[in-house]
Amino acid sequence: MAIRKSTVSPFRAPTSDWTAERIDKLDRSEIEQLRSNAIDRGADNLAELCASALAQRPKRRESGKAGAAKRPRRLVSRGKAFEARGVYLQDARTSWGGIRKSDGTVVLSLWADAVQSTDGTCSYLLWAPDTDGTRPWFNSAPGQERLKHCQMALGGGMAEGLLVFGQALEGRLPEEKARSVHGVDPDMLVHFTVEKRGEEFWAIWGKRN
Repeated sequence: MAIRKSTVSPFRAPTSDWTAERIDKLDRSEIEQLRSNAIDRGADNLAELCASALAQRPKRRESGKAGAAKRPRRLVSRGKAFEARGVYLQDARTSWGGIRKSDGTVVLSLWADAVQSTDGTCSYLLWAPDTDGTRPWFNSAPGQERLKHCQMALGGGMAEGLLVFGQALEGRLPEEKARSVHGVDPDMLVHFTVEKRGEEFWAIWGKRN
């Protein structure tokens, strides 16, 4: 008798049973389904874990179009994504973050492909001093705005992050200039804390206590 291979159903297990390691064993379509289900059920922590896992996965290829990465289902501009979260950017063209006036929460946009993941913990370099001339954006007006937001979030508890999808330009920070910016998935939100490591500010989420 042939043994039928079992499949993982993202709808069967309680949301509390899902860990970053367990999610990492799913394929991309299952993670997307699990995230959608988590959003529908109001399971924010699970949705964040799924968003982090998706950010680390290679983009899927569209059939018949070699080299064309499939983007998330619905992308909007950075400005519209922030407005949906109650944040209005100081400069819609250059700002990568803002403050929600209703509760003072810092909301920042993060380049999805620059998210680093180790043992279920995700991290992202938010700001660092431009000591060798390779990161001039950090000294620009938008970069200094990012520094101010990092300093506010450092003492303010949790912050929120919106993931920006696109293609980076070699040798340039995507916040400064990218080869292409596809947009932001407005339903993909991460909650993170800001840690200061020397003079650098990092977003950290998914870390176990």
